[in-house]
Amino acid sequence: MSEQAKNTYKCQSSASFPFFRFRGTHRQIGQQFGEACASLIEKHLDYAKERLDRRFQISARQLEEAVLQYRPYVQKYAPFFDEEVMGIAEGAGIAVEEAYLLQLRAEINSYFKAQNECTTFAVLAEATSNGVPLIGQNCDLPAFYSELGVVVEIVPDKGPATLMLTTAGQVSYVGINNRGMGVFANFLTCDGWRAGFPRYMYSRLALTAAALVEAIQLVRRIHRASSRNLIMMDKHGAVDLENTPTREVIIRPENGLLAHSNHYTAAELVDEERLHGVELVNSRIRLERMQRLLQENHGKLNVAVMQDILRDRHTYPHCLCQVPGDEAVQSPGDNGADIITFASVIAEPIEGNLWVAIGPPNQYEYKRYSFSE
Repeated sequence: MSEQAKNTYKCQSSASFPFFRFRGTHRQIGQQFGEACASLIEKHLDYAKERLDRRFQISARQLEEAVLQYRPYVQKYAPFFDEEVMGIAEGAGIAVEEAYLLQLRAEINSYFKAQNECTTFAVLAEATSNGVPLIGQNCDLPAFYSELGVVVEIVPDKGPATLMLTTAGQVSYVGINNRGMGVFANFLTCDGWRAGFPRYMYSRLALTAAALVEAIQLVRRIHRASSRNLIMMDKHGAVDLENTPTREVIIRPENGLLAHSNHYTAAELVDEERLHGVELVNSRIRLERMQRLLQENHGKLNVAVMQDILRDRHTYPHCLCQVPGDEAVQSPGDNGADIITFASVIAEPIEGNLWVAIGPPNQYEYKRYSFSE
């Protein structure tokens, strides 16, 4: 095995993402988020704007207009998210449109080159060693996101509490609620992206539900802006919801297992696929590797085994655990090749546990987070 492909455990760091707990009305939750993470939010905003400016030149007015066209859909389908975004702006001392930009990375960058982002999994009780179902993912994004990650417990006055990994100033990414639900997600690319309800918010919207049936209905009824694969689990099972802005297909576990990467797998949606070349090769290799490792460990899967799986680099350079330099090997000559596994997450939704490692996870230890109440 090449040196690059080896799993490395000897130099793991115990460093972890900052943890915050926010409680109250959604406006108060946003204000607390903005105040607690003001410096990180400013850094996030600077990185986001710099990345946009580096790819092409757009005026502040053009950016504001592009961002705010999504806001009416948030106000229509989940006004509490709009309250939180306004609260973040107030707490961090930034404009509302700047706070919205942090929610819209993929949509605003939709005409950029497609990237390899995330490998997800769900494991039902029958496939585990201890009867505790698992769900989670490796989160692949531009390397600077490892500086911006936070773990947040959000306890609104009404509705379920959530425990999430997200980035500073972003109201939704991936995690669990205190009713036994877990929701994780992958990037999918297709035609037909439009102004609508932002894709990052799909996951936390689903986490306002207590069961899969309700979560699926919530995602189906919104006017979706873009595609985002959702892998979801409740106390009774798991599903994968592949979608485009206007279509969706439910994929169910086989042998108690689900896995997904960044291409469409449902026969009904294969015609929507717009990944090609090395990006499609990378996605297929990661999916095949995850499926193989889950099957090989069927009946033995638990948090510790999943940590080893998520650190896997056997298929270098198209790895489950992506480290700095991998994408440059995948795409020689691409100066923007900077995707890494910035975080790794394993959840036990029925136990209320979230295990999170700064990425790449072969260099960091996982830390357990649980609901405080």
